[in-house]
Amino acid sequence: MAYGLVWRGISGGATLAPRRMQPAVPARRLVQFGVFELDLDTAELRKQGVKVKLQDQPCKVLQILLEKPGQIVTRDELRARVWPANTFVEFDQGLYSAMARLRDALGDSSESPRFIETLARRGYRFVAPTSASVPPTERHPLPRPDLRLEPSTSQPDPGIRRFLISILAGLLGGALVLAVILGLNIAGARQRLLRYSNRPIRSIAVLPLENLSGDSAQDYFADGMTDELITDLAQLANLRVISRTSVMHYKKNQKTLPEIGRELDVDAIVEGTVARSGNRVRIRVQLIRARDDQHLWARAYEREISDILLLQSDAAHEIAEQVGISVAKSGESQTRRGHARSIEPNAYETYLKGRYLARTRKRDDVEKAGTYFREAIQQDPEAALAYAGLADVYLFEFYQGTPRKESVSKARYAASKALEIDPDLAEPHITMAGIAEAFDWNWPEAENHYKRALELEPSSPSAHLQHGVFLVGMGRFAEAIPEIQLAERLDPLSANTHAASAFAYFFAGQYDRSIEQSQKALEIDPAVVTAHANLINSYMGKRMYDQAVHEFEKFAPMREFPPESVTAIKQAYQRSGIKGFWQEHLDLNALGRIPKLNNFEMADYYALVGERNKALTYLEKSCEDRDPMMEFLHVVPEFRDLHSEPRFQELLRRVGLPH
Repeated sequence: MAYGLVWRGISGGATLAPRRMQPAVPARRLVQFGVFELDLDTAELRKQGVKVKLQDQPCKVLQILLEKPGQIVTRDELRARVWPANTFVEFDQGLYSAMARLRDALGDSSESPRFIETLARRGYRFVAPTSASVPPTERHPLPRPDLRLEPSTSQPDPGIRRFLISILAGLLGGALVLAVILGLNIAGARQRLLRYSNRPIRSIAVLPLENLSGDSAQDYFADGMTDELITDLAQLANLRVISRTSVMHYKKNQKTLPEIGRELDVDAIVEGTVARSGNRVRIRVQLIRARDDQHLWARAYEREISDILLLQSDAAHEIAEQVGISVAKSGESQTRRGHARSIEPNAYETYLKGRYLARTRKRDDVEKAGTYFREAIQQDPEAALAYAGLADVYLFEFYQGTPRKESVSKARYAASKALEIDPDLAEPHITMAGIAEAFDWNWPEAENHYKRALELEPSSPSAHLQHGVFLVGMGRFAEAIPEIQLAERLDPLSANTHAASAFAYFFAGQYDRSIEQSQKALEIDPAVVTAHANLINSYMGKRMYDQAVHEFEKFAPMREFPPESVTAIKQAYQRSGIKGFWQEHLDLNALGRIPKLNNFEMADYYALVGERNKALTYLEKSCEDRDPMMEFLHVVPEFRDLHSEPRFQELLRRVGLPH
């Protein structure tokens, strides 16, 4: 329409003169200061045009300060406008946290303020020059309509009058109906609305605690504190706690809390800071509702470093209370952490250094971690956590090729010692389960340890995943898959978790899901070798041989296959099909032209080319070696044709598997 509609007051008293008009564009309210710009309508802070992460409450504080540049904004005013009476949070802690995050976002400091000045016991003042900023689309204003009143020469159109009256009646009627529904609580509407507004928290993520020391060499301490807080919370029943591996993806990340909440699928997020001064440690934590960035609770804790474990336990229990989880219902051991006792400060610091390195799962780092754990034990012979960490190191070495009896003996001793000192630690139970499963072939003992670990730490992704893989080896797929799926939810951003779950799905015959999980792992970390191996296996299982060979080309350089050997294997596939592909592996292995195949792999390849006797011979050698893969003997697809062989049945009997 070429002309704007003529608005007529319902009373018919005046009209606007008809003028040619453009569509109205609402003005945006922007405030500039220095290199920053705050959009008051969208509550977005930008630095030189780039969005800066700023939580809801710090942003509200900034908006209030910018309303009165150069004037004092009192603490009482901030309390009334940002922390209303129904907000369950300690005001001083909440204000301190909001100001700290605001100053961090602006690169400001309380000692030498460029933007925000603190006035002791009074409030704050915005001291930088400010100016209104107009977005580019608003710098050329549209023609303003002529607002001169003209005498009305006609009565309102009856049709328009009826239309407006019907709209008003509908709005008023809808409001009245809603009021009646809520007032009479028809069909429980009031409870449903209240339930939505007070939706319980059943899942939580602890973001990496921020190191306030200013020294990156102290990151191990802040990360260790994060790790222990996650571990404490993971003990609570009815609360899903996201693992450390996944939350570490958000360290120094600029995503908003609602974005993080959606990606991790959690109801609430815990974030905070760590500061050290001599032998004193101070942590500040706050609980935030993920969906709307609403601040729910905050608290600061300060203790001697010798009581650091008790501090972490106290923080976890208070968080549990805030989300409505009764600690008492979570089991007696969870009301008093066995290892939440005094610990030698030097030993704890040394332990944290070891834990920081062990988490990388890189061979050199894990070796150094073992050195730190042994040093921590020397500093405090009752350091159960250090024994638990050391046991995990020895089990890692078991899988990396260290003489198996030696590494298992050391792992068993360290895990047993950890449990002797503190029976309520979940980690050494997982290690003991791994020993019973991979070396002893004592399946009932392995399962008992897994179950105990899960009783102690229901949100342990490692316990759920490894228990699930164990159940796959036992052929109990209906029990295994839910355990694996729970591990995926607890650790959604861990490449190794997705790769391990792909391994389990492959043995369960769920090739499509194995492919899906392998691809997820590679999206997170393209260098996960086991994910490429799982893709090869699953494509083979689906008889998608071209895709399998293509994936082998990516896998081979990671396993240090010589380029000429990769070419020979591909040519063998082109000449002789998939059987030629596997036969070329065997031939090149005999010539020493590919990484040496172990006995279990030899058995696998001979089964694939149809040489049953050789396959059985190498399986017998694997049994003598106590190869951990023997656990999966009767679920490996390549061995199905061997099941009827008496030699295979004897192997099942020796390993203790169903036969």
